[in-house]
Amino acid sequence: TIEDIDAAFKLVNEKTKVLHALVNNAGIAVAGHIDWTSMEDMRKVMDVNYFGHVAMTKKFLPLLIAKLDSRIVNICSVAGYLTLSSGSAYCASKYALESFSDCLRREMVPWGLRVSIIEPGFMRTPILESGPKTFEDLWSQLSSDVKERWGEDFLKAGFDTIKHNPLYKYAENPMKVVRNLQHAVMNTVPCIRYRPGWQSSLVFFPISHLPTWIVDWIFSKLDKSPHAPAGVSQQLKD
Repeated sequence: TIEDIDAAFKLVNEKTKVLHALVNNAGIAVAGHIDWTSMEDMRKVMDVNYFGHVAMTKKFLPLLIAKLDSRIVNICSVAGYLTLSSGSAYCASKYALESFSDCLRREMVPWGLRVSIIEPGFMRTPILESGPKTFEDLWSQLSSDVKERWGEDFLKAGFDTIKHNPLYKYAENPMKVVRNLQHAVMNTVPCIRYRPGWQSSLVFFPISHLPTWIVDWIFSKLDKSPHAPAGVSQQLKD
């Protein structure tokens, strides 16, 4: 909240008038199709993952530019440049954070403030582990019309798809992110972008440079469900 940010600033400002580094790492996710995700959840994810980082940055900027060679490190995601299905709210917030970070980096050149972005793939974190549960929670809150449109079979197939997705199944050690974070904060010349782990550097980043139709085809194979939505099945019968 804004009150928490103000309290954090007051604490730091009382102890020092300068700040070497600010790391923005707050993040939440809501897993589910756009048709399942309420506007309230969309706004909640954007508030934490984007506006929270913007508010922290603006609040602490005076302390950061009070010295040369200070840093801001934003923990973003591969979802900030490559959209994943069932993650519209999360991906939109990360795309926004990527754009904000790029703009901030260019604006801060005269001040010598360096801005880095870390773009992990799937890491073994609470956000990833809670994915199936949030998927199920969203479903339980849906109206009967939406549930009827998609069907229980499609939901169950979605769980199986998540469990067997190799990227989800072989999620990486988050210490890889920590090592990049250490470099961004302490190194004399921090990188603009960090891609920790094999998923980020060898899978997501190369895929993002392929033609859009090929990317769509790849993700359609990863997301393929043995069950069509109930509404589609009904249309075929009719």
